[in-house]
Amino acid sequence: MQVELADRAAAQPSEADETLPSSPAGTASAEEDAPLLPGGGVRRRAVVSERFRQRSGSFRREVRRAAEETFLLTRLTLILLRYLGIGYRWIRQFLALCCYTFLLMPGFIQVVYYYFFSSQVYRSVVYGEQPRNRLDLYIPTDKTGLKPVVAFVTGGAWIIGYKGWGALLGRRLAERGILVACIDYRNFPQGTIGDMVEDASQGIAFVCNNIASYGGDPERIYLVGQSAGAHIAACTLLHQAIKESGEGDASTWSIAQLKAFFGISGGIMEGEESLRKFSPLVMVKDSTARSAVSLLPRIFLFHGTSDYSIPSAESEALFDALQQNGAKADLFLYDGKTHTDLFLQDPLRGGRDKLLEEIVTVIHNDNPDTSAQHQHLVVPVARRLVPEFMLMLAGRVSPF
Repeated sequence: MQVELADRAAAQPSEADETLPSSPAGTASAEEDAPLLPGGGVRRRAVVSERFRQRSGSFRREVRRAAEETFLLTRLTLILLRYLGIGYRWIRQFLALCCYTFLLMPGFIQVVYYYFFSSQVYRSVVYGEQPRNRLDLYIPTDKTGLKPVVAFVTGGAWIIGYKGWGALLGRRLAERGILVACIDYRNFPQGTIGDMVEDASQGIAFVCNNIASYGGDPERIYLVGQSAGAHIAACTLLHQAIKESGEGDASTWSIAQLKAFFGISGGIMEGEESLRKFSPLVMVKDSTARSAVSLLPRIFLFHGTSDYSIPSAESEALFDALQQNGAKADLFLYDGKTHTDLFLQDPLRGGRDKLLEEIVTVIHNDNPDTSAQHQHLVVPVARRLVPEFMLMLAGRVSPF
């Protein structure tokens, strides 16, 4: 009898069903909860689970962030194209850039996917009040104990610098148990060289004072800069050393908190007048800054001998000046390497990366415990991201 009544109830909707409008999604009215069957059965509207809503909200946030990052990258690309020149030279450089990007695209796609979707990447951590005062963190998968830290200032010709350019280096170092913080900064014309140095200093201060909460060791922090980023990082170091030597105010971080500085394909911006404050070479040679130079951490300079964007002679000149003025410095020259080989083509090639191994060896050898752990750490060989013939062609057409 109960089954028969149930069939009739299903075939003949009640008055309430015919006259009342349906409730909004996600709510359950009293009518919907009322018994519909003689046996006490209740018909309830399906409710979207809280977990599903949370996942949907998280996905929307990730899409919005990706759109913001894409907009910024597009704007930086347009700035780069304007920088390359006009007329025939502009067309030639633009085509070279397009070919260069196309040839390396297989690797770029994989790095971009890692950057946006890896749980090891914490993007856009705020370190200051300016719009570009953000940094990305690359966290090692092994979270046991505090990890050595690299604060990385990316390159970009002072006009297209962007924290995302450090994704490949951040990934490779994180695979070797090193936490990486890629510092973003204002570019020209949004800011001057002085603004860039100020931003880098604030980013370093944030890392020194807050990195322990992310699993980093505040006693083992290393500064790395590439191209324009190497110049900005070197200026930041020297300005901080001058402050600490008694010629300026104190800051929220100290040179003593940095174990070493690695400069990759950096420029020195020669200049005796207007660039005096922002030429590492001029500052090191200044006799009044000798006491400040003595405060600098160990300095390692890396440069390719076939670099035509910033000739290796600039790193050689800075190395000589550092040694003559009492700083501890080492110079590594890579025969036949171009401006982008050390930072892009070689890591995309996979296998053993000489530059990366030099940096990792210095960092792990500073601590006997981590050095022993590193020797027993099984690090997977970096796989190739771009075929060799495409890397060779990219090196030939590179506009940098």
